[in-house]
Amino acid sequence: MSAYVIGHITVKDEGLWAEYRSKVPDTLAPWGGELVFRGRQLATLAGENPHADVVVLRFADAAALQGWYASAAYQALIPLRERAANVVLTAYEA
Repeated sequence: MSAYVIGHITVKDEGLWAEYRSKVPDTLAPWGGELVFRGRQLATLAGENPHADVVVLRFADAAALQGWYASAAYQALIPLRERAANVVLTAYEA
């Protein structure tokens, strides 16, 4: 069963966010993770969503997703991510 990470993002610092985004792909590769899409919110059709940006990552399974998130390579990026943006990451299986 495929596993997905959905990130809802509000960028605080464009320069730091660009630096973070440039480093994430190298952390995905060992886990077979791939960027499905990255986009900017067009409209909130129901409810409330305070975040303007979204990203979706796909992994072969939950173990690969969890391995990526717990990896030393990705964990090292979290302080940069936290300085760059407010991010809510959620994981799903499909």
